Amino acid sequence: MRRIVGLAMSVMMMACAFAARAEEAEYDPAKVSEGLKAIFQFGSSSTKQSLNENTVTLMSGTIGGTYVQFGADLASVLDDGNRLRVLPIVGRGSVQSVADILFLQGVDLGIVRADTLDYLEKKGFAKDIKKQFTYVTKLYNEEMHVIAPKSIRSLRELDGKTVSVDLPNGGTFVTALIVFERLGIKPKFVYVEQRIALEKMKAGEIDAVIAVQGKPSRIISQIKDDRLHLVPVEYAKPLQNDYLPASLSAKDYPNLISDQQQVDTIAVPAVLAAYNWAPKTERYRKLALFVDAFFTKFPTFQNPPFHPKWKEVSLSAPLPDWQRFPAAKQWLDSHGVQPVARNRFDEFLKQSPAAGKLPSDADTEALFKQFQAWEAKENAKAQVRPAKQ
Repeated sequence: MRRIVGLAMSVMMMACAFAARAEEAEYDPAKVSEGLKAIFQFGSSSTKQSLNENTVTLMSGTIGGTYVQFGADLASVLDDGNRLRVLPIVGRGSVQSVADILFLQGVDLGIVRADTLDYLEKKGFAKDIKKQFTYVTKLYNEEMHVIAPKSIRSLRELDGKTVSVDLPNGGTFVTALIVFERLGIKPKFVYVEQRIALEKMKAGEIDAVIAVQGKPSRIISQIKDDRLHLVPVEYAKPLQNDYLPASLSAKDYPNLISDQQQVDTIAVPAVLAAYNWAPKTERYRKLALFVDAFFTKFPTFQNPPFHPKWKEVSLSAPLPDWQRFPAAKQWLDSHGVQPVARNRFDEFLKQSPAAGKLPSDADTEALFKQFQAWEAKENAKAQVRPAKQ
């Protein structure tokens, strides 16, 4: 009997101790995190005000794409309690992000593809649309992936075939239509979300799937099917005004590319864009707050565990026909971060086998596009100079 009583007393003491710890944890959230402490300041108007004043929303992209990973990286590094919070939103692709930045209340930033605005203007959907946007920075180059059975060896063999180009509000849809139109290839386009499209291709219902994403794409990396491969995309003259030469390797996709093999393709820049808010407005102030934190902490993004594409980003890289967000330009100027000097292009020319036999200015311009791709690789070796103390 004494044993039973003693055991019961022990259990009661343990329960009381657990309850005490639970009570302490419940009423002392600061021991968990400062963020939790802020959340539990019920009735605090100052907390509500600071959360809303210093939260920046970022429209990213579809699940599995590079945009979503970049949005998560930005939130991970830049979130700073009530001083700044980055809130990524899963989007529907580049075209939808353009509309969201322009029209959706509460959206401050979005990742869009450089060719999207040009496409909307050329097709008559919008006029002078670039004047409504500013860019914080050019991000990285997104490669065009053409996944197909090994019986398809070139892009031209897709003429008349069924090709999925993702949903029609995404950037892949725009880039694919531009490329095929300029090359005079006429597939039968279907608009299917990429994960579903890949399954349909494996079942023989679709002949190819197009995905324009920064390598390595998580969705494409997960493909394990010996019947499939990546089809090369030639850097043909009709594409050279708007696209860059690029390549995919076994390092990027070991399940689809053999060792030492390289698949040529094209790439298009991704852009961190915002609405062209007037200075001294509240939305402008929030963007300026984001820019200062982002640019100051930028070197952090170029190291693991963040997406490898961060290594391609150069904050000072110019974007033709776009206007830079003024606070971003001011930060770069005040920290002495300048665009790439012309002599770097001259250095590239010396390394290019085509440099000695350029017959025209047009070919020089095409080579400049190749220089931009080369420069992206060089940026992986460089770091932005640290902010002045």
